[in-house]
Amino acid sequence: MHQVQVHPQALPQPTAVLFGLSGCLVDFGAQTRLYGSDCGRHGQLTPGAEQALLSLRLQGIPCAWLDELTQHQSQSLAADLPDWITASPRSLNVSPWPAPDACWQSLMALNIHRLDGCVLVSGEPRLLQSGLNAGLWTIGLASCGSLCGLAPNEWQALSRQERELKRGKATLQLFGLGVHSVIDHLSDLDACLSDIGLRRRKGEKP
Repeated sequence: MHQVQVHPQALPQPTAVLFGLSGCLVDFGAQTRLYGSDCGRHGQLTPGAEQALLSLRLQGIPCAWLDELTQHQSQSLAADLPDWITASPRSLNVSPWPAPDACWQSLMALNIHRLDGCVLVSGEPRLLQSGLNAGLWTIGLASCGSLCGLAPNEWQALSRQERELKRGKATLQLFGLGVHSVIDHLSDLDACLSDIGLRRRKGEKP
């Protein structure tokens, strides 16, 4: 009997993808969040971020970023992001993380009318908890978020074994929250979204 292979395009696409800003799309190691340091120095995109956003753009999948930093900090960090990604900076009108309100507000800004297939990607545990509370699929980032908390040069200065230990500890903490998947950084996002699509097609719910 031949095994039927399903083309990846047959998998359901994400309805929308929300991203954390600091420690996810930009600001490797969440330096601005952790130390309040000059955000102008941390606006570089994290590994894989540019390619991940372009891939979603080409597929027509709506995207937004959100953060709890001040509006000035968020705008400075987001300066190098493409202008088509929707910005959802901190709002005084919604409850702070880990309440689900900020995630729902971001989805409303994207004009999304259903939670099914909506995904949140972040390296910040409190935002991931917000996504879980909102009923979203959640993807945690192990190396570039606040759990490792190292700037790019500090991360690269570690030995391979030291990086693996930190990455492993962060991964355990993220799965301990209840997130659905954990990846190292955004270079692995496409494959992770395909895996979530497969889980959705099998009937799994977040």
